[in-house]
Amino acid sequence: MTAKTLRVLCLFCAATVVVSSAQTLTTLAVFNGTNGQEPYSGVVQGSDGNFYGTTYIGGANGRGTVFKISPTGELTTLYSFCSQSSCADGTQPAAPLVQGSDGNFYGTTYFGGTSNIGTIFKISPSGGFATVYNFSGVDGAGPVGLTQGSDGSFYGITTAGGLDAWGTIFKFNANGTLTTLYRFCAQSGCPDGAQPTGALIQGMDGSFYGVTESGGNGVTGGIYGGTVFRITSSGTFTQLYRFCSLANCVDGARPQAGLTRGIDGNFYGTTYYGGTPTCGINGCGSAFKITPNGNLTTLHSFCSQTGCADGSDPDGPLVQATDGNFYGTTQGGGAGQSGTIFEISPAGNLTTLYSFCLQGGSCTDGQYPQGVLYFATDRNFYGTTGGGEPTETGRFIDFKCNSATR
Repeated sequence: MTAKTLRVLCLFCAATVVVSSAQTLTTLAVFNGTNGQEPYSGVVQGSDGNFYGTTYIGGANGRGTVFKISPTGELTTLYSFCSQSSCADGTQPAAPLVQGSDGNFYGTTYFGGTSNIGTIFKISPSGGFATVYNFSGVDGAGPVGLTQGSDGSFYGITTAGGLDAWGTIFKFNANGTLTTLYRFCAQSGCPDGAQPTGALIQGMDGSFYGVTESGGNGVTGGIYGGTVFRITSSGTFTQLYRFCSLANCVDGARPQAGLTRGIDGNFYGTTYYGGTPTCGINGCGSAFKITPNGNLTTLHSFCSQTGCADGSDPDGPLVQATDGNFYGTTQGGGAGQSGTIFEISPAGNLTTLYSFCLQGGSCTDGQYPQGVLYFATDRNFYGTTGGGEPTETGRFIDFKCNSATR
């Protein structure tokens, strides 16, 4: 997992009318370190209508928190990690929560636990907390996400550990049993991929689909390409695509986030590097579509507009709204050179909806959006930024406009 530094969390919700591009941002809550700092992963909406998320550090023990925030901005710290001796409860959560069918939220910590290489935990909406699994190394290390499958089990990835420390795919049952389904880099040079990242997504065929940020083609143009893969619930693994298969990595390279399944049954995602190289040797990233059989189409190469007005370096997943289009963020580019929110059609037509850091020199509207962009029941989008006004350690910003078309 690539190290990142976050000072500011912005929660924004965004939706646009076809005939208007007006947006507003409203601060809902501010993180001050005591109630959390440095969120990595965005928020999810619970069945109660509130939003739930984690911060990587901060809280009562400086090792991260789980928080709840209402749509009107009332923030509650539900749990502070490292509340137990030797941080047996885990530290530094770095992935989104997922609400299970039992109503509890499930998540992972990147460190801590009995071996200090990560845990799986569950927490109730009222804050009842339990560690349900400790990673040991052979079964993986540094978990970063969970997905509940149609069979009720949770499926996830670890960024390290397993065979030669290149990461794993696992299945976890509510009774506490973990099964390692696959260990990456099974062959010399890691042609099957290495360092899986982002959450898995279940396809219409019942299999799970995901990405690795390295491996595949090996070193091409100074970067590792990465892969797209499919795995069944019983562990049958198939590599679907190796990035950097085209000259100069115009097909993209190093995806940093998981895939999204579209209503057409295809999968959509982003790469952090690659694409048409208009902003350096490694490119500024791409948006792509891939079929369940592995046929990949590059929909957009970022920084293809003057001054990177369309954004650059996306590292979060796409989300499809009820209008059929996909929405996402870039960490860089835009009118303020601090990231964007964008809309892209399944055919690849991209519109920049918002450019960050346009509300004064201190970027009170936030900078460098990252993590999950969440499509909520109010038909607006909620997400996080990784920078902003330097005197604050985190804030929520509500980014709203007419959402009638969603």
